[in-house]
Amino acid sequence: MTKTVVVTGAGSGIGRAIATTLAERGWQVVVTDIDAAAADLVAAALPAGDGVRHEATVLDVTSASDAATVAYGVTDRLGLDAWVSNAGISFMHRFLDAPIAKFDQTMDVNLKGVFVCGQAAARAMVRSNTAGAIVNTASMAGKQGRVPFLADYVASKFGVVGLTQAMAYELGEHGITVNCVCPGYVETPMQSRELEWEAQLRGITTEGVRAMMLDDTPLRRLERPEDVARSVAFLLSDDARFITGEALAVNGGAYMD
Repeated sequence: MTKTVVVTGAGSGIGRAIATTLAERGWQVVVTDIDAAAADLVAAALPAGDGVRHEATVLDVTSASDAATVAYGVTDRLGLDAWVSNAGISFMHRFLDAPIAKFDQTMDVNLKGVFVCGQAAARAMVRSNTAGAIVNTASMAGKQGRVPFLADYVASKFGVVGLTQAMAYELGEHGITVNCVCPGYVETPMQSRELEWEAQLRGITTEGVRAMMLDDTPLRRLERPEDVARSVAFLLSDDARFITGEALAVNGGAYMD
């Protein structure tokens, strides 16, 4: 029987890789993003087997009403078996110079968005008596504060790790598992922006920053979105049905705990 998953922030980067990997493994994917055109392009490119129809829809993850509309709509039309809260943003600035407005924006998307979407997904699963799975995208920055120029991002991702555990504890009685993945230095458009920002803040070249990332990573390469996607696929699989509340490090050894 085909299972259906909603992926947020799936218009590019890690989210697109998650949507693609899950589709390749037989999932029916609802691609959501704040950018409607990007979501449409990703959904149209997904491989689909017999009886599988991928969808795309706009979702502002900070909106409880938007999240509920998507969660209940998917449940009623297709059945909601899993939800991946992946949407996230970042800005880089020295802590002393960090604008409160940017802090608010980061927390709204990265933490409130995970709360809002997780709540909507869980309510829909409980209503339909579905022992589903929820995976949140955190970061290795959610396990250590030794991350320069990203204090607000670090705070948001520590929050995601804690929220994942709290959700897992309360939703266990409904058979719903909740886990998060903690990627490292992933080659995405967001990281490309961060490379430029960090280079400016350090007064070095982007290649110099990239070399620092490689030096931090024992496996000696930067992470690819597909590395994260395969970990998410595992956490949504039957093999992971007795794993919940976990913050899975997927970073090539860049941070070990």
